[in-house]
Amino acid sequence: MVDDNELNRLRDIAAPAPAQDAKARAFEAALRAYDQENISAVTQGSVGGLRLTERAQKLWSEIMQKKLIATPALAGLVALPIAGYATFHLLREQPPKGGGDEKISETLADKPATVKPTTAEPNPARSELEKDKKADADVESRDATDALVAPASPQKSESTVASGGAAQQNALERGVLAEPAPPVPTGEFALDGAVSAPSTSRARMPAESKLMAPQQPSTLLADHMQPQPENHDRIEDFKTNPVHAALGDPVSTFSIDVDTASYSFVRGSLKQGTLPQADTVRVEEMINYFPYDWKGPESASTPFNSTVSIMPTPWNTHTRLMHVAIKGFDVKPTEQPKANLVFLIDVSGSMDEPDKLPLLKSAFRLLVSKLKADDTISIVTYAGDAGTVLEPTKASEKDKILSAIDNLTPGGSTAGEAGIKEAYRLAQKSFVKDGVNRVMLATDGDFNVGQSDDDDLKRLIEKERKTGVFLSVFGFGRGNLNDQMMQTIAQNGNGTAAYIDTLAEAEKVLVEDASSTLFTIAKDVKIQVEFNPNKVSEYRLIGYETRALNREDFNNDRVDAGDIGSGHSVTAIYEITPKGSGGEQIDPLRYGQASVDNGGVANAGEYANVKIRYKLPNEDVSKLITTPVTSANEISSFDQASTDQRFSVAVAAFGQKLRDEDATAKFGYDKIMEIATAARGADPFGYRSEFLSLVRLASALGGNR
Repeated sequence: MVDDNELNRLRDIAAPAPAQDAKARAFEAALRAYDQENISAVTQGSVGGLRLTERAQKLWSEIMQKKLIATPALAGLVALPIAGYATFHLLREQPPKGGGDEKISETLADKPATVKPTTAEPNPARSELEKDKKADADVESRDATDALVAPASPQKSESTVASGGAAQQNALERGVLAEPAPPVPTGEFALDGAVSAPSTSRARMPAESKLMAPQQPSTLLADHMQPQPENHDRIEDFKTNPVHAALGDPVSTFSIDVDTASYSFVRGSLKQGTLPQADTVRVEEMINYFPYDWKGPESASTPFNSTVSIMPTPWNTHTRLMHVAIKGFDVKPTEQPKANLVFLIDVSGSMDEPDKLPLLKSAFRLLVSKLKADDTISIVTYAGDAGTVLEPTKASEKDKILSAIDNLTPGGSTAGEAGIKEAYRLAQKSFVKDGVNRVMLATDGDFNVGQSDDDDLKRLIEKERKTGVFLSVFGFGRGNLNDQMMQTIAQNGNGTAAYIDTLAEAEKVLVEDASSTLFTIAKDVKIQVEFNPNKVSEYRLIGYETRALNREDFNNDRVDAGDIGSGHSVTAIYEITPKGSGGEQIDPLRYGQASVDNGGVANAGEYANVKIRYKLPNEDVSKLITTPVTSANEISSFDQASTDQRFSVAVAAFGQKLRDEDATAKFGYDKIMEIATAARGADPFGYRSEFLSLVRLASALGGNR
């Protein structure tokens, strides 16, 4: 640390008695450990009778000022020079001895300028000290604190000081500062210049000493050691759809699902560096997150059109995919009905986070800019008690509406029940006949005050939807999100559930997809597929586990189902096993073959028959659409499928992979990436490019399993 020239300079500028010469050099060198660049400017100064350099004097002054303020932070720094001096002093008095072929390396401590090494003489006091080495090590941290407040406290043995300094240094290297306060030079280098005789005494200063600095825990690694907030998200758990034998169970029935919340959950988890929880992955919501150019109906009299295709399965050569694509009629902006919207906004205390109320306010500002001048907006908030922030107001009064949004502040608990009732009251107050009447609930979590049971909320919303007022739910933030509640009330409110985690997602849901989000073209849409056992041995519906219906529910108009908005696209994919392909997972029945093999079965050449039931928004009686699936629907190779079909299959494979399903266990992320990349197609908003990045993240996190 200190070369010969610097040591000579120290000797020259220090003017103490000869006996103190070594002390002066060692003390200067110890101080210099704080700054390797100093000992250049030389002026007169002294500490305890020793004349020091200006820089050394300044350093000493700074140390004495800071040690009482930032004791824990200086502990390691002060320990280093003390340990250095102890090593120097010990080696000077007892040079290392070696024998045989051993080689000893010289150090500056062994060879100080103008000072010749001397043979160490027996030191009874030192021997006595070394007997207490272990005991000193155990209490070294306490002694360090005592040294801070005791200018002339007894000196420890050098071996103890050295080991203590090494411990401090190791703590620094681990990034953790030692708790005890740092010692200052004592004994031979006491501030008053007195020399204390070595002693084994470890008497401590009184605890009430005014010079004692309060010990504080280290905050060096506070950012890395903060406990993660507990996650209270409520996600509905479900089991993956099983494989069904077409002979014994030929009918599959489910409600459509146009929600997209799951995709946002998955994206958020992957971007935070973790694979998503399996139950947050609803494969159908991931598939339906993307817009597809399916063929739509010719006129509004038929609200949607369905297209069915049969194609090879990329992850199983023995099965095929039956791809069902539904496209809703896209209402032109000039033909869109008037909208009566009530913003029901959660302003409870938990919403006071950047990705909650501030993001919510920005999102709803985007929606306001999308509405027509004669649309109506009301705002209700809830937190402890529900309150009306804005009575029904025409969208032409944009400044008034935006001001009301901007003035929202968080605080209180969450009285969701009262808020919903008030929102429905305002919706009825400004009800638009043959128009869009919708409550738009924005929240981060539970309704924890009032009628908070999901079933009670379901009944309340079912009652209100009969009046023609529908409800959609938008989730914000993580950690307290009740996704299960969102799904329940959105489905029963004839609305959608979306999770908004970024402003870009808000723009997608509330601006780009505003027509499908706001304008319903068909409600209670159900799908039922009957498979022909003569052509299909087994089938499995990919996704839609939480939307399953009983077979008899299909014809029951009292059973609620999902809704389709203007221009909405809905995709459902079945993995089917053609009869005789060799890919069957279920053994055939011994009895029952005659009923399908006798040649008397009608429509024996069909794979399946797809039926869709729906109601028009203002009607209560359903209508039926039927689509037989024959060989004419077959596509000979997967590569011949359309770009949108192939991309949707890639998303389906990705969702199954994230859920760790058996079907895609041997189908790697690299294969999914290959399909999605080739089928990216037109991507004006970058959704598909973002999907590719999520696949790469999942591959890195999952080891491309």
